[in-house]
Amino acid sequence: MLGLHPIDTAVPPFRPEPITQDEAAAMFRAAINLFGKWGLTDEQAATLLDMPLRSYRRWKAEGPGRVSRDGRARLSNLMGIHKALRTIFADAGRVYAWIRAINDAFGGASALDVMLGGELTDLMRVRRYVDAERGGW
Repeated sequence: MLGLHPIDTAVPPFRPEPITQDEAAAMFRAAINLFGKWGLTDEQAATLLDMPLRSYRRWKAEGPGRVSRDGRARLSNLMGIHKALRTIFADAGRVYAWIRAINDAFGGASALDVMLGGELTDLMRVRRYVDAERGGW
């Protein structure tokens, strides 16, 4: 007869793997394309990434240097926002237009207006909203 052995069923705390520099570089390239689809100026893009305009333009032309932890979090949130919008809307035009649309959830401001507050928490606020709308939370 086989003996029973206890199985550890405790859920370990969630610890996401850190985003690598290669992944951050790929996200930066994707963000450049996304910013173009959103019709952002370089100044707006630099604000979303919380970096000096000159550095943003250099990275845009030459590729990113070392992306900080904050920068990786910003890129991750931007990609998450885009992914959620692609899930919510079947029409690509609506996906890209939504970011500028007035939204009662943001007090009559657009998601872009909220994100241009420049804080990481502004990006996170929009991300939480679109994730909830798509049923991800």
